Amino acid sequence: MPELVFFSGTMDCGKSTLALQIEHNRSARGLAGMIFTRDDRAGEGKLSSRLGLVTDAVEVEDEQDLYAYVVDHLSQGGRADYVIADEAQFLAPVQIDQLARMVDDLGLDVYAFGITTDFRSKLFPGSQRLVELADRVEVLQVEALCWCGARATHNARTIGGEMVVEGAQVVVGDVNQAEAVGYEVLCRRHHRRRMTAATARAAALSPDVLPMTSA
Repeated sequence: MPELVFFSGTMDCGKSTLALQIEHNRSARGLAGMIFTRDDRAGEGKLSSRLGLVTDAVEVEDEQDLYAYVVDHLSQGGRADYVIADEAQFLAPVQIDQLARMVDDLGLDVYAFGITTDFRSKLFPGSQRLVELADRVEVLQVEALCWCGARATHNARTIGGEMVVEGAQVVVGDVNQAEAVGYEVLCRRHHRRRMTAATARAAALSPDVLPMTSA
């Protein structure tokens, strides 16, 4: 039976890599897929992994009807045996409903990949709708690690290395960046304390710490 499967996890846990692997495995068996994405780090109309892999994709626009897009593709003689939707947290809830309709009405397997919560630990609307509708929710087992070595469970937005908890829900950036806006994965303890790798290093170098001197 066709399914809507939601693969979720923090940033840097291999979601896009798995999406590309699913695409490779199915295309190698002669199946044809349709790939949707939004705000990928590689630019418009791309699905990319931090490992350097990249493929073309359909860039989803605001208010776009994804179900109608696939139906139009099929009606013009195109083929689609499955659908991949990367960065699914950025999709509107109504677009998630359209993915579910592809499964129910068109008999397509749909694989959605995304982050569940934002930098404030609040659910993305698209991810919330996926949790509500998906036949299966798979938490990826490749664990991203906090700077302290513990399992990372939260996504943090940083400005100049310092964690921020206010601002627009969607600001495109990448992990471990020292530029104005970046992202970092943290364990819950350090997310609560707003302690990033940069602020932890700064604290370790604080003048309050007695310097070590050689004998």
